[in-house]
Amino acid sequence: MIRVERVGPLATVQDLGRPGWFDSGVGAAGAADRASLRLANRLVGNAEGAAAIEVLLGGVELLAERHLTLAVTGAAAPATIDGRPVGAASVLELEEGQRLRLGYAMSGLRAYVAVRGGIDLPPVLGSRSRDTLSGIGPEPLCAGDLLPIGKPPRAYSPIDVAPVAPPADGLVTVDVVPGPRDDWFTDAAALFEGDWTVSQDTDRIGARLDRRSGPALRRRVASELPTEGMALGSIQVPPSGRPVVFLADHPITGGYPVIGVVVDADVDAVAQARPGQAVRFRRVGPPA
Repeated sequence: MIRVERVGPLATVQDLGRPGWFDSGVGAAGAADRASLRLANRLVGNAEGAAAIEVLLGGVELLAERHLTLAVTGAAAPATIDGRPVGAASVLELEEGQRLRLGYAMSGLRAYVAVRGGIDLPPVLGSRSRDTLSGIGPEPLCAGDLLPIGKPPRAYSPIDVAPVAPPADGLVTVDVVPGPRDDWFTDAAALFEGDWTVSQDTDRIGARLDRRSGPALRRRVASELPTEGMALGSIQVPPSGRPVVFLADHPITGGYPVIGVVVDADVDAVAQARPGQAVRFRRVGPPA
């Protein structure tokens, strides 16, 4: 068991999600930064999709109730064990009674804490992920929660640390495939002109953006669009003209036009962009 002693802005249990339920109106959810979750699990010898703790910004304290092997990845949140600083993206050993504390991140938005054996809460529709839009999955963590740990995998080749850079704290540049509704705008190219700023109201559903420089996005088609499917990374533009990049807990359908789609490889970077951070879109062609 691991006990949650303290929680910051938000901490949830996440794995790689529950794909395959779109026809029932259920989105995939899962870790907002999938690469960081996979890395944390690899460091402790878990399967890449094992459930871990996703921590928004930091502020979490965890108490080991037995010996545990952990790893912390993602946002650059300073970590300590009983007050002793420990490295990021490294393997950590906690003995019974020791505490892991995460301070508030210096860069990035979401950190991941993986435990060897995985967080073993009951799955819902095949996943232990919390979907903050639908309310499916384990409740967000609270102080006093006890989290069961699964059986450790047999094969385990430990390494000390993974040589990965923390998330960028400056301009985030991501590739975007235009469409399918870019023809609904008077100047769709305006999406790629100048920079955007991540809004304060960004969440696991989507990264909401404000214009930092350049022209606004204006609709050419005044009529409304029938509801259609929405993919991870879709850039939906509501009447305000402020685009929203859909993240892990995005709705599976929507009625506002999608001006472009962030390529899958860059969605994790958007999920780590903090409020106030600049984002630039770079146009790329559709895959062959």
